[in-house]
Amino acid sequence: MRGAATDPMGIAEIILLFGVGALTGAMNAIVGGGTLICFPILLALGLPPVAANATNTIGLWPASVMAAHIYRPELRKVRAHLLSRSLVALAGGTVGAVLLILLGDDVFSQLVPWLILTATLLYGFSGRIVRLMARTGGHLGAGTFLVLEFLFAIYGGYFGAGIGILLMATMALAGERDPQLSNAQKNLMAGLINGAAVVVFIVQGAVVWPVALALIAGALTGGNLGARTARHIPAVWLRICVLAAGTVLTLFYFYRVYLY
Repeated sequence: MRGAATDPMGIAEIILLFGVGALTGAMNAIVGGGTLICFPILLALGLPPVAANATNTIGLWPASVMAAHIYRPELRKVRAHLLSRSLVALAGGTVGAVLLILLGDDVFSQLVPWLILTATLLYGFSGRIVRLMARTGGHLGAGTFLVLEFLFAIYGGYFGAGIGILLMATMALAGERDPQLSNAQKNLMAGLINGAAVVVFIVQGAVVWPVALALIAGALTGGNLGARTARHIPAVWLRICVLAAGTVLTLFYFYRVYLY
């Protein structure tokens, strides 16, 4: 697979991709769920599934790194536990990305409807999942905790939508009660998982760079604007839109893959 688009992009395509990145970055800053919009749009634009996923990952990764950087004061409070977890996140993200490359477009195409469905359900029930884990939390041993994070990191490296929810739920199950500390750790681990995947995708030439660069510029711009305007936009409206889009896309890809 080539790491660059076969044909040069026109101005209209660049503007469209910048807009997609900006929308995704703003959504992630306000309410999350941006991958559920960006990834299907890349598929609709004609990118093969693996290239679309790799390009989506690298396009949105810088914004997640910026979010982790902002939470440095909170991370200092839990730094004693971060080394082993960081290594697990890097290892799992690498394994997931390698699996994506090795299994290829055919397998990933068959899994796309299920992955979008899983991400939509995780997004829709995220609050309940984390609250349920918090009520039953405090019983997860350190070893089990690392195993779960490793498995979720593999999922994150392979696809990634909803990974933040899985990480937050795992921390709640382990007894973390401070939402700011949970969010800080989630941003760091998600950044490491996606960062490991990005390295694999770059080495394997899976990234369509003109598309990725337009997404990065848009995501950083949208993320900044989204963070500034988050207080003025009812998050419930955006959540409804994301869930509606996820539902429609799930049905569309199930039809396309299994019935068309």
